[in-house]
Amino acid sequence: MPLPTKKTPRATALRILERLARAYPSATTALHYRNAYELLVAVILSAQCTDARVNLVTPELFARYPDVRSLAAADPRDVERIIRSCGFFRTKARNLVAAARVIAERHGGSVPANREELEALPGVGRKTASVVLAVAFEHPALAVDTHVFRVARRLGLSLGTTPLAVERDLTRLLPPEEWRHAHHRLILHGRTTCKAVRPLCERCPVRPDCPAYALSLKTATARVRATPREAVTRRHEPGAATATTASAASRTRRRSKATKG
Repeated sequence: MPLPTKKTPRATALRILERLARAYPSATTALHYRNAYELLVAVILSAQCTDARVNLVTPELFARYPDVRSLAAADPRDVERIIRSCGFFRTKARNLVAAARVIAERHGGSVPANREELEALPGVGRKTASVVLAVAFEHPALAVDTHVFRVARRLGLSLGTTPLAVERDLTRLLPPEEWRHAHHRLILHGRTTCKAVRPLCERCPVRPDCPAYALSLKTATARVRATPREAVTRRHEPGAATATTASAASRTRRRSKATKG
């Protein structure tokens, strides 16, 4: 699907976000968690992995390591065995144990509730910190994952080429109290409708205002209009006359044989 080259006008962008709010009124994280510790672990595991897969892994992980201090004392190899199906499991196991040790030693066993301290933890970048801040602590934060990045660019809400640039554009559109809700709505829209490979535009609640959809229609129309001209061009390409002459000669021979018979 082609991407717009101009930002959607602010009034239209706000209408799009309002339509998404009506379409997904209960959007929330798909990760299963009971506290900030479990959410942090789940978000770290979700990198390059589906939330559904993470939810299959975390029950055993949390049963074995129910809090920060138990995970801090874990052997990373034991954690690897449990999270193997999540991908990059060796790196994630090391980061989980290392992050738990930092939390236990520097933060009294409680997951910190500010960005600087969260991003200082092993395995925690801006996106992970934003999710924890928004979901566990209900702080104003808007995490940009692959779904948010794709949907925001298709809708012309941002022309940014990095997650941070997209985040800045989105947060300029909305008041801080709406940031965490918009994050979940954009993710859910990306997962259910505005999919990466084959977006389901026919059922999209924001299709009337979607610049990418409008561009795709123009592209399809241009292709249809070009087809007759291309066919004429092919008839005049080198070799086309020879093929036509040979075909005519073949028809003449068939008629001659039928007359003789």
